[in-house]
Amino acid sequence: MDYLLILVGFIILIVGAHFLVDGASGMAKRFNVSNLIIGLTVVAFGTSAPELVVNLVAALNPGTTDIALTNIIGSNMINTYVILGVAALIYPIVSQKSSRRFDMPLSLMAPVAVLLLVWGMNGQVNRAGGLILLLFFIWFMTVMIRKAMKHPEEAEEDFKPMKIWLAIIMILGGLGGLIGGAQLIVPSATRIAESWGVSQSVIGLTIVALGTSLPELATSAVAAFKKNSDIALGNVVGSNIFNVFFVLAVSAIIRPLPAYSNIYTDLIITALGSLLILIFVYTNKTHSIKRWGGVTLLLIYSAFLYWMIAG
Repeated sequence: MDYLLILVGFIILIVGAHFLVDGASGMAKRFNVSNLIIGLTVVAFGTSAPELVVNLVAALNPGTTDIALTNIIGSNMINTYVILGVAALIYPIVSQKSSRRFDMPLSLMAPVAVLLLVWGMNGQVNRAGGLILLLFFIWFMTVMIRKAMKHPEEAEEDFKPMKIWLAIIMILGGLGGLIGGAQLIVPSATRIAESWGVSQSVIGLTIVALGTSLPELATSAVAAFKKNSDIALGNVVGSNIFNVFFVLAVSAIIRPLPAYSNIYTDLIITALGSLLILIFVYTNKTHSIKRWGGVTLLLIYSAFLYWMIAG
């Protein structure tokens, strides 16, 4: 029954995020907010909404804080190794100069920052650590919005205005779906961990993280098939930044998150993925992740997954 509940929870979660993004985008456009600002804020927040709501539910329950940490670390691992690996296999991923110089280094900095916080704060991400991460996020958003104001022609999508009453219904329905889905996922994941005889951290790094990363997987795969591979890279890098500097920050401010046993290893593997992406794009003239790079990412993640489950 728990497997069915967690599957239904993920479906409700993803549909809820879709409704929330559509409703909020339509309302923002109704108030003449630019397409680029909507993409940077509403859509970016919306794609991280599944991780955020699952983390809030996990953080509010003292017995499931491991899921709050591993959901973020696992999502970033899957984003980097699996989603970019699959996207690169479909079509080589070309990087933009601005992404190489700012977004990708910040994505590498994210797991390093969490590692330093855990190491320096008695084995946890406490409220002070959450505030530090959130300050980085505010700085990141300020930089991104300033860049957007200078280059308004870079908007990737033309959002359509929506009637206010319909937008409100979609936003409220989306929020309800997100909360309801998360309330199904977190307890079910905990019971599955108990039935398998494994820790919550293993379930959080795998099943929960994969489920909350499904929107990024779908978006990046479609972008790669359409040969808009730079969108796939921007989607993943942006999600990694949001996950740590916003979702994890808010979760830690609500309740300090104690480290689990393998957190240092997991954070090092996560950082390695971001480092490999930087190496891939800086070691060829086209600044792209080739298909062999995608294979490398998938093989490393497969080896890590085997080691984690076997151990």
